Amino acid sequence: MTYQDILNNLSKSKFRSSFHLRKYMIDYINEKGYKKIKEHAYDFINKRLAPSSIQNDGKQTPMKGHPVFIAQHACACCCRGCLEKWYKIPKGRNLTKKEIDFIVNLIMLWIKKETSNN
Repeated sequence: MTYQDILNNLSKSKFRSSFHLRKYMIDYINEKGYKKIKEHAYDFINKRLAPSSIQNDGKQTPMKGHPVFIAQHACACCCRGCLEKWYKIPKGRNLTKKEIDFIVNLIMLWIKKETSNN
């Protein structure tokens, strides 16, 4: 399955397709640049999603504030439960580098798609 296939599947979900970047988020992305946003994505994923045990799993990703947080919800990469449901990535173990790269690349693709639509 390609990234585009995944984005198409996510767009069919009423909940996932309800997420969009707000103007201030797009302005922030334009100010910081995609490279810095990608660094933020890696940082958030490594700290909030990659560990095998997350104390507040299911609630660790805010629903507002940073473009990466919105993208995580839009891409079903917000908690280990969503990763398991959508991508068959099991809970209870650390994410691999390949899985982290997959998540960050998907998030960045979604962000780039959102910013090109505005």
